[in-house]
Amino acid sequence: MISAIKLLASAGTPIVKSVVMSGISDHKTVISGGNNEYCKLNVGGSLHYTTIGTLTKNDSMLRAMFSGRMEVLTDSEGWVLIDRCGKHFSSILNFLRDGSVPLPESQRELMELSSEAKYYLIQELIDSCEQQLSFWREPTSSEPICRVPLITSAKEEAHLINTTTKPIVKLLINRHNNKYSYTSTSDDNLLKNLELFDKLSLRFSGRVLFIKDVIGSNEICCWSFYGHGKKVAEVCCTSIVYATDKKHTKVEFPEARIYEETLNILLYENRTGPDMELMQATSTRGAVSMTSHNSDDEEENNRKSTSNGKEGKDSSHHIGRIRSTKQN
Repeated sequence: MISAIKLLASAGTPIVKSVVMSGISDHKTVISGGNNEYCKLNVGGSLHYTTIGTLTKNDSMLRAMFSGRMEVLTDSEGWVLIDRCGKHFSSILNFLRDGSVPLPESQRELMELSSEAKYYLIQELIDSCEQQLSFWREPTSSEPICRVPLITSAKEEAHLINTTTKPIVKLLINRHNNKYSYTSTSDDNLLKNLELFDKLSLRFSGRVLFIKDVIGSNEICCWSFYGHGKKVAEVCCTSIVYATDKKHTKVEFPEARIYEETLNILLYENRTGPDMELMQATSTRGAVSMTSHNSDDEEENNRKSTSNGKEGKDSSHHIGRIRSTKQN
């Protein structure tokens, strides 16, 4: 018997100690052998042929099974029986051989491979599968960074203005209003207003509520700014140009004023209200009202008036002296 075992070992066949199970033809065996010796595996009907060195490469349940530490079940032909689905066992073996394996593109197959890796206790493969699955578990529709409500009624607009805690920038766009004809640059300026609205809404969406109004109005393009539920400022971008026997609607793009009012509306983030001195300092209209500036022509006229008044007084005084001398 000893000679037969030595002969099998020299032929490269794993040494198998068998225990016959009562009533069936399968055997419980303990497998031990060198790393280069091959072993036959039947995993759920899927047949595989690999070395003991591959099976014992990682610290896993397969190492315990094929290093002689625990008994395995074999059939009468020497196939080691593993009661698992063999669909992904090739990937398990390739991971043991190379340390990596291409992961399935299907979420379902990736979950199946992860379950097999957990059964065989191959931690590195488990981590790779879980990392890939984390992308699949993310919601299919992510929360948008910026939301711009579209006003559909005056009641809805009033509700938004009165309930939000943010300051509001509203752009009224009514391109379908063809009451008047447009000038050649009107369409271009209309698009510029829309583009600026999109840029501002992306930049300040966390601090300001941007809304669009398309429910219909006599206006074609108008910006409105609200703070604490009240309209603070308005920038109308349309004007009427009178031509020969016709009047045209002209759409303008007052970019600087729109930026100014948008920055001013940020002062209404604080529920106690903005500092009026700060409002005046940051507002062009406030600065004009606080200080009076005369043009060069006005200053020149004032200087001449003052000079003429002084000369008139001196002349009257001189004439009075002459008359007094003659009378004397």
